[in-house]
Amino acid sequence: MPSYFTRPLSRLVAELEKLPGVGPKSAQRLAFFILRMNDEEAQNLAQAIVEAKSHVQTCRVCFNYTDQDICEICRDERRDTGCICVVADARDLVAFERTNEYKGRYHVLQGVISPMDGIGPERLRIRELQQRIAQAQQDNGSGAHPVSEIIIATNPTIEGDATAMYLAGILKPLGIKVTRIAHGMPVGGDLDYADQATLIQSLEWRREI
Repeated sequence: MPSYFTRPLSRLVAELEKLPGVGPKSAQRLAFFILRMNDEEAQNLAQAIVEAKSHVQTCRVCFNYTDQDICEICRDERRDTGCICVVADARDLVAFERTNEYKGRYHVLQGVISPMDGIGPERLRIRELQQRIAQAQQDNGSGAHPVSEIIIATNPTIEGDATAMYLAGILKPLGIKVTRIAHGMPVGGDLDYADQATLIQSLEWRREI
């Protein structure tokens, strides 16, 4: 860091550079913006970060972010328990929720299969998905709905497609319908950046794999 930055400012810029999508110039702009905040605003920002790290955890059912043991979506009895939309990241879940069209449940893998990054199936929440499906089948006699469809909604990238095919390979033998969101999504695109109309269409025109 150039010597014309004081040590505290250099540290702030260096920490901001670690954020995804934030380069050196963006980090400097953010740092100077923070310095222009009044004390109360700066304290609120710092406290929000600390509070989020201290209280936000993953739902023990679907692994979405929540401040409770089970997230609000999993607790909602109006949701269709027979349909589970599998996403790679909690941001993708939020993208689908914004459409107000999908009324089923979710399962967050917390990543995709990526051998180049050393991420294999064992590092994802795939085993938990299998256990969740098995549990639903066992609970069927008590009035619960068994899982009838798994919608795989990973990004249309090489890693996302590889993850989708792997999941289909282990889920279809269970007798469950496995579908993939339609490629109204551009190849290589991110669900988080897709508009609502595209996401709705990708759900409506999903195909079985």
